[in-house]
Amino acid sequence: MALLRSVTRTPLGNALYRRLLSSVVVERGFSSGGNVGTTEQMNLIRQLRDRTSAPIKEVKSALVDCHWDIEAAQRELRKRGQVVASKKSLRTAAEGLLALAQNGGKAAVIELNCETDFVARNEIFQYLALALAKQALLVENPSNQVSGIFHMGPEHLEGLNLKLEHPKISGETTVQNAITEVAAIMGENVKFRRGYAMCASSHGVLSTYLHTSPQPGLGRIAGILCLEVEDENSQLDALRRVGSELAMHIVAAKPLFLTKELVTPDALESEREILKSQAETSGKSQMAIDKMVEGRLRKYMEEVVLMEQKFVVNDSINVKTLIGNLSKEVGSSVKIGNFFRMEVGEGIQRNEALSVPEPVAQAV
Repeated sequence: MALLRSVTRTPLGNALYRRLLSSVVVERGFSSGGNVGTTEQMNLIRQLRDRTSAPIKEVKSALVDCHWDIEAAQRELRKRGQVVASKKSLRTAAEGLLALAQNGGKAAVIELNCETDFVARNEIFQYLALALAKQALLVENPSNQVSGIFHMGPEHLEGLNLKLEHPKISGETTVQNAITEVAAIMGENVKFRRGYAMCASSHGVLSTYLHTSPQPGLGRIAGILCLEVEDENSQLDALRRVGSELAMHIVAAKPLFLTKELVTPDALESEREILKSQAETSGKSQMAIDKMVEGRLRKYMEEVVLMEQKFVVNDSINVKTLIGNLSKEVGSSVKIGNFFRMEVGEGIQRNEALSVPEPVAQAV
C-alpha cells in the first residue's frame, strides 16, 4: 500500500493505479456490478478508499457485498473495522503523540498511543489526538478543585460524544467509537491512555511547551506550569515570557519535585541507600563515607528539585534565583504553583511487566 501511494504521485503512477483498479474490478466475483459499469466501479473503489484508507481488497469486497452502494459499503467497512480493531487491542501501543489544548486559565494534555511512529505521523491519527485534547478541556475536575492538576483516565472520556469533521472520519460519535474507527483505518492498536488538566488560580498564568512537535498542539513531551503572582496587575508579558522558558526547562531537565521540602521520604531514603552502597566501595572511613553521601545528596537535590536546578536557558543561575529576579521585575511576589511533565510511552513496558499504576507525571 505504501508503494501504491508513492507511485500515484506521478502521471505514470496514476496510470499504474488505474490499471490496478481495472484488474481489481474484472477479477472473478467482482465484476457482478449489475447496472454499474466497469468505469463506475473503478470510481467507487477509488472514492471509498479515499474516504476510509481501507485496503483495496476490503474496499472492493464491501462494495460487492453492498451491491455497489458506497454509503452502505462505508458502513459495512466500519462494522468490519471494529471487529479488526478489537482483535488488535491487546497489542502493545507504546508510540503515539501528546495533544494539548488550552483555553484561558485551563490546559489539558492527552496521550493517544499507537504501535508505530509511522501511524503517529498520519494526519487522521493526529486529527483524532487534537480532537480528544479539545474534549478533555471540557471535562469537569472530578475532585472539584478550583486550581491544581487532575488526572483523566479512559473512563472520563470514552463515553463522551465527539463531533468529527475530517474527510475520512466525520459525524457525531463517542470517543471510544472514534478511537476504534481510527484503529481500523490504521490497522494498529490505537488507545487513549491518559490525560491531565491544569487550572490556574485567579492570579495565575499558565505556560506550556511541546517538544518534537509535528504541528501546533502536538508533540512527544509536554511541560506545563502555573506561575502565581500576588498582584493581579503585574506585568503579564514578563510572566508569560519566563513561564514559556520554564515550561521548556521542565521538558529538558525532568524535575520530579518543586522544592526540597516536597521530596518524599521514600525517594530520599532510596537515594541515600544507593549512594551509601557506592561510597562504601571506596574503602574510606565511615566518617568520610557519611560526608560523601551528604555531598552527593545535595547534588541529587540539584538534579531532581525544580527550584534547585540550573536554569537551562542561563545555567549561571538556578530556578529559585530566576523566580526571585522575576518578582523584582514585576514588582510583586511570584511563585510556581504547579507543574507537570509528560512523555509519550513512559512507563508502559514497566506497567505491563509489573502491573503497577500509571506513572504520575506531575509535581506540586
